[in-house]
Amino acid sequence: MTMRHLYQIQAQLVTFPVPSKSIDPNIIGVKLIGVCGAHANVRHGVLFFTHHLASPNVFAYNALLKAFAQNNNWYGTIDYFNQLVSLSSDALNPDEYTFTSVLKACAGLVQSVEGEKIHCYVTKYGCESNLFVRNSLVDLYFKVGYFGSALKLFDEMWVRDIVSWNTLLSGYCLRGNVNKARVIFDGMEEKNLVTWSTMISGYARIGKLQEARQLFEVMPKRNVVSWNAMIAGYGQNEKYAEAIKLFRQMQQESGLVPNDVTLVSVLSACAHLGALDLGMWIHRSIRRRRQELDVFLGNALADMYGKCGCILDARRVFDNMREKDVISWTIIITGLAMHGHANNAFMCFSEMLEHGVSPSAVTFMGILTACTHAGLVDKGLEYFTMMDQTYGISPKIEHYGCVVDLLSRAGRLDEAENLINSMPIAPNVIVWGALLGGCRIYKDAKRGERVVQHILELDPEHSGSYVYLANLYASMGRLDDAATCRLRLRDNGIRTPGCSWMEVDNTVHEFFMGDLSHPLTDKIYSMVKELRWKMKLAGYRPKTDIVVHNVDEEEKEDALSTHSEKLAIAFGLISTNQGTTIRIVKNLRVCNDCHDAIKIISKLVEREIIVRDRNRFHHFKNGTCSCNDYW
Repeated sequence: MTMRHLYQIQAQLVTFPVPSKSIDPNIIGVKLIGVCGAHANVRHGVLFFTHHLASPNVFAYNALLKAFAQNNNWYGTIDYFNQLVSLSSDALNPDEYTFTSVLKACAGLVQSVEGEKIHCYVTKYGCESNLFVRNSLVDLYFKVGYFGSALKLFDEMWVRDIVSWNTLLSGYCLRGNVNKARVIFDGMEEKNLVTWSTMISGYARIGKLQEARQLFEVMPKRNVVSWNAMIAGYGQNEKYAEAIKLFRQMQQESGLVPNDVTLVSVLSACAHLGALDLGMWIHRSIRRRRQELDVFLGNALADMYGKCGCILDARRVFDNMREKDVISWTIIITGLAMHGHANNAFMCFSEMLEHGVSPSAVTFMGILTACTHAGLVDKGLEYFTMMDQTYGISPKIEHYGCVVDLLSRAGRLDEAENLINSMPIAPNVIVWGALLGGCRIYKDAKRGERVVQHILELDPEHSGSYVYLANLYASMGRLDDAATCRLRLRDNGIRTPGCSWMEVDNTVHEFFMGDLSHPLTDKIYSMVKELRWKMKLAGYRPKTDIVVHNVDEEEKEDALSTHSEKLAIAFGLISTNQGTTIRIVKNLRVCNDCHDAIKIISKLVEREIIVRDRNRFHHFKNGTCSCNDYW
């Protein structure tokens, strides 16, 4: 039955009510609420339960609890369970079906106190020996971290089914004890799709993707959950290209229709790689199927658009979402901040508060980032103070790093260093690195040398520090010290390689500095050479001082010309039609030379070039950048 059929039946019931003497309204209610749950329209189920059932019985409550639980609405499940027990009578006593739903909610929320309270009700109403309830209890105690209690309940079970063994297997995987889980897996006489998927997820959770893929390949049969486990595993381990590749394989080989879980995982991979074409294809597919955007899928779509450089599309998705949570607001605030729209981010923050949604620690990271990119120091400090004093959110290391970055970029280096020294938690490399960035911008060599020592104490192989020191020593005439830093970089191979991605025709292309592996390498380098010539005529002068290698000027210029984002742009120019926007994702901060070069390229080729680096988005157009050279 579809929701359309349900609306037709409900209209008939309203127009021609069935006399309660001939049939109990609860019987109809159970069926209709079940349909609402199956179609992820719990809201309509609640309306029917509230307005059409004058005296709901335990079966009607169970139908509603199941609808909440199967749609991961954990708070709704617990609220209506509490309503049920408050009305408890001989006709309204909770049963095993009640408890399986509410225990699932407690496990989903990882609420040990609420779970133990429900366990007391289970004992009170004599349901503890029920196999389904016992399985739910074991699952709950594993998920809240009460490993001993879970094992005790499992060991005391007189009867076990495959769900019991799968729950035990999941518990060991959840705890990270995959070796023990594998012993149980290998010893199970009966295995189902859940068994295989649980073991695959267990390996993926600890980064053993090869073992996970081996199991995936030898599965006797796969369903959408199996594919989801492997796709999500790649995403969790930052193998985003592999996640997308496996998704395409799923479409071509399995004949299965991806569900919301699949799409959320793939959209996350698209967001990280900047794979806009695939993300847009998924969005079109959702609209074709007239699929309602729940909060999880809506958040994933908005995040994908924001991280792929389409903040207006992200806002449209956000505005069309029927339900929004704090994550939804945080995604749009962070997206606006990344694109340099600080005032819009502040307005969105105020709008969130007006809707009664309290900000999270991540929300404040988005707001502080907006202040950083706009150079709004005092406003940033105001929000930083607001975190603790107004909302009781203790700043984490990330928030301190953001404020140090904010102060450092504005040249308030004394304040930044004083903040680091007064932090209640030990500063990490990122916090010191934010101050080092300010030292680099404002050429504070003495402070920079001191900051580097702090960084190297925490991370003796921090590549950025050696690059900074090499340049600093060279500028001071300390050539022997500069050479030592360069040798350390070369001998240990500790530099993080710059990498850029660009999507063309639904394929993500990856480029490293000096990359010669692409099939179109000859054409790419020919375009690089052509651009170098045109850029010099337009007044471009390479910033060779940022090259740490001890080579002559010409070799330094050659090295700069093959930075990964320049190769990606050259590929984009030869692979797309004139006027097409070029979108690049880079894993590191765009260097000063590339930033100047891309501004000139955007004017020469008359195209918009959007680059997402580690810090923010840069929209290059007609020789200027949206960051106003402040990044």
